[in-house]
Amino acid sequence: MSTLHELGLVELTRMLRSREVSAREVLADHLERIERVNPAVNAVVTLVAERATEQAAQADERAAAGGPLPALHGIPMTHKDTHSTEGIRTTSGSPLMADLVPTHSDLVVRRLWDAGAIATGKNNTPEFAAGSHTFNPVFGATGNPYDPALSAGGSSGGAAAALATRMQALADGSDMGGSLRNPAAWCNVLGLRPSQGVVPIVPSANPEAWLGKQGLMARSVDDLALGMFVVAGPDPAVPAACPADGPAFAALLTDEGPTDLSGVRVGLAVDLGLGVPVDAAVRRVVEEQARVLESLGATVEESAPDLSDADEVFDVTRAFDMATNLRRVVAEHRDDGKVKEDVVWNVTRGLELTAEQLMSAAEARRRLDAGVRRWFGDHDLLLTPTVQTMPFPVEQRWPTEIDGVQLETYLDWMRSCSLISATRCPALSVPGGFVDGLPVGLQLVAAPGADVRLLALARVYERATGFAATAPDL
Repeated sequence: MSTLHELGLVELTRMLRSREVSAREVLADHLERIERVNPAVNAVVTLVAERATEQAAQADERAAAGGPLPALHGIPMTHKDTHSTEGIRTTSGSPLMADLVPTHSDLVVRRLWDAGAIATGKNNTPEFAAGSHTFNPVFGATGNPYDPALSAGGSSGGAAAALATRMQALADGSDMGGSLRNPAAWCNVLGLRPSQGVVPIVPSANPEAWLGKQGLMARSVDDLALGMFVVAGPDPAVPAACPADGPAFAALLTDEGPTDLSGVRVGLAVDLGLGVPVDAAVRRVVEEQARVLESLGATVEESAPDLSDADEVFDVTRAFDMATNLRRVVAEHRDDGKVKEDVVWNVTRGLELTAEQLMSAAEARRRLDAGVRRWFGDHDLLLTPTVQTMPFPVEQRWPTEIDGVQLETYLDWMRSCSLISATRCPALSVPGGFVDGLPVGLQLVAAPGADVRLLALARVYERATGFAATAPDL
């Protein structure tokens, strides 16, 4: 069937589990789609077709034997190239790891595999997932599905592009400063940065780390809920409570939830209350879609939590985490040009942090958390742009100016996401329309732990607008 790749995850799993189609048929369609459209965007960088074919045959044998089948039985998907995949090359976009084949898999991958997903390879990422533009010296750049001459975003850019081009129905990724949300916005799909503890990162150099998250992207809220049913839940290796586990997400698939947004209180903050620069075209789309939320029954007012401490919390925590994870690599290769300069800069910042800076950031985090709790006592959602600017040329490293404001580092143009990362709130990028044929994403933010309610409210907007249904023409 030549149209299998066009189906969403929920429908595809239904057909596989009812044996309307076989895992081998779905895989063949998946591989043919990759062969046909991947050269245009360079999203899939490692392919393991033979291994996947063997696993699809095994899946069909299990189905023929009868009995219960796992939630993602027979679903083919490639994984982000920073996620360790046992037996499948994992390069992290670095020449230093170009031939690395891990002997273990990250927890998020194991949970997908245990649920029946069939790995077909890896998706492109920036080197060590640093930055929201997907390019590296091993595989080159990933192009935007709506215009391959432009960026697909990052760092989960390969995953978002593979999802948008219908090469797969579900994608995994990670997010520190926006790496699930940014590429979702530019590729017209959904990307969820979950609350702390929802998807534990195992293994981790620092089990107490909280800024980086792993999560999923999909083409609808229901597809995302099904994926989260599989990957969400606590793990003893990570000392954090899980506020939204798999069954809580699965309930979205059987509960229609609200059909409008009556009584929902939305704060609109295009500049996040801090004067964050935003392109005029992006601003216009966000304000137009705020009126759509009002038409669905929501009360919308210009308001935002006090995020004045968020930059300090994000910058210090990111620098500390980058140094924790990559200091040995940078120490060994600082002067030989084998690690990109943005990574060296960020790790160096982490190594130079003082005790005073760490203590100041801890105090700032306390104030930030308290302010966020107060604000969400009176609001259900915060609406902001996902990305402050439109996609830029794929040859460009990062934007140096937005709306007349000069930017100094490779992180500055991602503040619409990174400020929210510092809050520990769940944040979802949803398709919000188009400007000259290019997607614009809306960022919807809920109170910490309110991941399921966030998806339920986003589904109301999704069904009213249907922007995600507009596929790229490759």
